[in-house]
Amino acid sequence: MKHSFTYLITFLFLYSCSEAENNASNNDHQAITEMSKARAKAFNNGDAKTIASHFTDDGVLMAPGEEVAIGTEEVEAYYAKIFEEYEAELDSWYEEIEVSGDLGFARGEARVTLIDKTSGDTTQSSSKYLNIVKRQSDGTWKTSHDVWNDN
Repeated sequence: MKHSFTYLITFLFLYSCSEAENNASNNDHQAITEMSKARAKAFNNGDAKTIASHFTDDGVLMAPGEEVAIGTEEVEAYYAKIFEEYEAELDSWYEEIEVSGDLGFARGEARVTLIDKTSGDTTQSSSKYLNIVKRQSDGTWKTSHDVWNDN
């Protein structure tokens, strides 16, 4: 009887730890997804400064065919250049999110429409992307690395 009680207590303890991990993981996934949605909203509003605010101070942006942008100032400059020339629309979503401690990655897909402000010409593209994300000291998540390629 004593052993059964010990096994039951051990099982309940391990189960509760597993449930706490799952809840934390779900909360992290939701927070990372919300951060991504906020970045997309800023993109759709042509707001380079807000996009950059969702990157870590030393964040790395690796856009196809461009120099690597490091730090929030360079990330902001990259997007500001786009918004000077184009009206932009982004539809993006994550297909996979994994978290381990204070680091995680998110893999997704995106569709972008750019309308040239001068000519009115429209360009559409789709891409696959990978974000590395870091939990900040306040518990929020920011992008440390963003890389994508065209489909």
